[in-house]
Amino acid sequence: MPSAPLYFDYAATTPVDERVIETMLTCLGRQVNFGNPASSGHAYGQSAREAVEQARQQVADCVGASAEDLVWTSGATESNNLALKGTAQGIGQPGHLITSQLEHKAVLDTVSELERQGWAVTRLAPDAAGLIQPYDVQAALREDTRLVSLMAVNNELGTVTDFAAIGERVRAHGALLHVDAAQAVGKLAIDLRAMAVDLMSFSAHKVYGPKGIGALYVGARARALMRAQIHGGGHERGLRSGTLPTHQIVGMGSAFALAGQPGDSEHQRIGHLARRLRDGLLALPGVSLNGCASQRIAHTLNLCIQAPGFNSMALASELALSTTSACNSASPAPSHVLLALGLDEAQARKSVRLSVGRFTSEAEVDKAIEVFERTVAGASLALW
Repeated sequence: MPSAPLYFDYAATTPVDERVIETMLTCLGRQVNFGNPASSGHAYGQSAREAVEQARQQVADCVGASAEDLVWTSGATESNNLALKGTAQGIGQPGHLITSQLEHKAVLDTVSELERQGWAVTRLAPDAAGLIQPYDVQAALREDTRLVSLMAVNNELGTVTDFAAIGERVRAHGALLHVDAAQAVGKLAIDLRAMAVDLMSFSAHKVYGPKGIGALYVGARARALMRAQIHGGGHERGLRSGTLPTHQIVGMGSAFALAGQPGDSEHQRIGHLARRLRDGLLALPGVSLNGCASQRIAHTLNLCIQAPGFNSMALASELALSTTSACNSASPAPSHVLLALGLDEAQARKSVRLSVGRFTSEAEVDKAIEVFERTVAGASLALW
């Protein structure tokens, strides 16, 4: 695609890293590792099983978990469903659940289903900076609170939830904490052995891995309650039946092994690019930042462009960015996250999200700034 727009939508999905593709190819074709991991009676199945377990360990090492606490799923959406529905069924009697107005639809829609089944739900509003504060969670806890579900990094704003502090409060209360960490791996330090987190959802395609594969961390407190949502064979210790896609799992393991941690050279490089992009765009007239300026990952930038006459569609031929999150793309409604943040409908519709990643270059960042500058100036001139 020689005329393809520059890619600034890493928060929606990432291209699969070539190194990840190489590992996946070792599980595709007759001459390589094509066996069914559940076929333990012969070498083909045993080899596939070894590859699956190696990948499980790679994911575990990345997030500070024990490998046996990870369950393979089809992605973060399924992980969120399994975490909330599976635990709720294990609890049995409907209780009280806390979430926020900022969550991904995979959590919000699942919570709404539990609400229809009799669960009482509190949906916390963010503060003016787009953050869910630990003391707000503390204040919302009730005697019958059984579950709390909050995202680690907001997929639209890039803001970071202090889920470690929240976890301490939730655990002291006796409830379970689920964290959607789809946007967090490789951007935040995660050490589940040191955190009061009971359930955590992961996705490969946000971390330069393949689509269609994810995982759910199920800690000891949650495992005692967890009920499977997909039945038929008792795979994954009875929590998620179905033939394991070895090539996708191996790809996810490889991607997590390459993800790195804050402080490494890739993180520093992306941080530099993100600051350059942010400073260049915020210097333009009518451009403001949505969400907290400090408690955030570097990778994601959400901007409200209130320059007269500005239309984000004018950017589409040169920049691949998002005017809504991918989870809302089927709906013409403005972002529920931006509305919860306090923007009115017009401001929400004039907001765009840019996200940088592993393959973003400094030249691309400079080009994006130039395109925005030209588009904003052109929109203003068009009104004369």
